[in-house]
Amino acid sequence: MLKFWTLIEADLHERYGIDVDDRALLRARSWRWLQARILGLLAVESRLHRALYPEQYERG
Repeated sequence: MLKFWTLIEADLHERYGIDVDDRALLRARSWRWLQARILGLLAVESRLHRALYPEQYERG
């Protein structure tokens, strides 16, 4: 997933309003909280989903 971090960061901000540079927020939340949101990006159309499943977005 670190390979896709820039996509995840952009998707987290767009979808959930999460700024991963907000250290206070991330310290106040658990890893599980962040993991749930990252996994949620795989369940919706997102940059991350498009990068991992490009065949679903190919036109032809």
